[in-house]
Amino acid sequence: MPQIEKTHTPVSPFKAGLGCCCPECGEGKLYKSFLEFADNCSQCGLDYDDFEKGDGPAVFIILILGFIVVGLALFVEVNYQPPMWVHALLWAPMIIGGSIGMLRPMKGMMVAIQYHYKAREGRLDK
Repeated sequence: MPQIEKTHTPVSPFKAGLGCCCPECGEGKLYKSFLEFADNCSQCGLDYDDFEKGDGPAVFIILILGFIVVGLALFVEVNYQPPMWVHALLWAPMIIGGSIGMLRPMKGMMVAIQYHYKAREGRLDK
């Protein structure tokens, strides 16, 4: 595979990840649909197949969103004591919308961090 000459400045992994753009050049798109990664960058040609794109970001989303929603639910319960259906009405859309809204940028950020730190699949030396 031919080497591509790098003519751009390094991109912050957080800027590239949250912007859902290429972790190398910062310009190409990371996704070809809502959660389906492109095969490679349309600008610099970086191959996205080398990156682990699994469910790791879901753990961070659960922890971050869970902390926020539980804190707000406790605040509302202690101060207003609403019926249970009000809690369901308040927090279900926040949980569903927040999870869907955070998934794409968090997956992008995990790929960008892998690229930045040159993370690769573990191998045992023989």
